[in-house]
Amino acid sequence: MSHPLDSRAQLFESSWGQEQGRGRLAGRCIVVVGAGQRASHPDTMGNGRAISLLFALEGAGVACVDRDEASAKYTMLSILGKSPHAKACAIVADVTREEEVASMMAQAKTTFGGLDGIVINVGVSNGKRLDDLDAESWEAVLSVNLRAHVFVAKHAMRTLKAGGAIVFISSLASQSPSSRQPAYEASKAALPALCRAVALEGQKHGIRANVVSPGLIDTPMGRDASARRPDRTSRPLPFGRQGTAWEVAHAALFLISHDASYVNGQDVFVDGGLGSEIALQA
Repeated sequence: MSHPLDSRAQLFESSWGQEQGRGRLAGRCIVVVGAGQRASHPDTMGNGRAISLLFALEGAGVACVDRDEASAKYTMLSILGKSPHAKACAIVADVTREEEVASMMAQAKTTFGGLDGIVINVGVSNGKRLDDLDAESWEAVLSVNLRAHVFVAKHAMRTLKAGGAIVFISSLASQSPSSRQPAYEASKAALPALCRAVALEGQKHGIRANVVSPGLIDTPMGRDASARRPDRTSRPLPFGRQGTAWEVAHAALFLISHDASYVNGQDVFVDGGLGSEIALQA
């Protein structure tokens, strides 16, 4: 006879961002695009902010990039407040504009004297089903969720040191139509293909590229999605819970670090097995 699992039994210090750093990014400088987060849900952590804080905890200098200046600065100050030795800066950029991407990379490189990695954590959804889509709403999503990634990868390839790494943040929606948002799903599905092209190009530069695809994660964006679709979290969930932004951040940490030195062109799902329907069969 099976017994229901207490979801707290499968949560650890690392799941809450309470683990002590181990110096896995010591001496490295990383750009996190989308390092801010929405103010509508201040009681939960977004993926970009968690990634920035974790990387800093592991010894990296972090360039916190966001189009929202106040949000980028909040993340920067959160990093600097953790340790007198922490290094961080805030950069405002709209990465759908190539000229701002180029400027962002140059500013980050000048600040830190060189760059070792970049995480691209930007994405929007419009809540529109197929019947509601028009050209303008389609282009608006693709511009942020795919076009921006192309520009960032292009300029990262010109800027990162050999031995550097690129991490794209996609979504379980790349494999599932359950959100009923074809623009969002199509844009996220395109990121693994873009990543493979970047990984191939990066080999001659000594630069790796990989994808992290989160499932149902308790973030500000996730809570907004659940408010629009209350049935989003009504299905059985792996381990009886959503994931945390810190768990996404740890996957990104592995891929950006030298621990993943021979991992290239891969899509790592942080979904508890939801995409494999493990939760439905438990």
